[in-house]
Amino acid sequence: MVEFNPSRLDAVFQALADPTRRAMLGRLAKQPLSVGELAAPLEMSLAAASKHIKLLERAGLIEREIQGRMHLCRLNAAPMHAGMEWLRHYERFWMQRLHQLEALLHAEDRAAGKPTRKPRRRS
Repeated sequence: MVEFNPSRLDAVFQALADPTRRAMLGRLAKQPLSVGELAAPLEMSLAAASKHIKLLERAGLIEREIQGRMHLCRLNAAPMHAGMEWLRHYERFWMQRLHQLEALLHAEDRAAGKPTRKPRRRS
């Protein structure tokens, strides 16, 4: 398994664990937005939105640029890569287990004289 910075990975998963923060990231994937623009559709105060944004910043998922009194937030999706790689390790683990199960079921069907379906092609 690839080695990861545990505290950085924890920060990314903590940030992604909240639906409000995921919604913010989804909107930022389309365009940079101010703190007020991020808060508006979520019906929350600027203070509450700011707390979410600070957590996203600590995880490295948002970069904030201050333009006078306006704080413009931009998505930085790069830290999510470590999370994806961590999940891929377990995806490979489960795919291997599922392939083993499929082989056992086909062997059991053959032993019982049952017709077996052609295995599906995997990507």
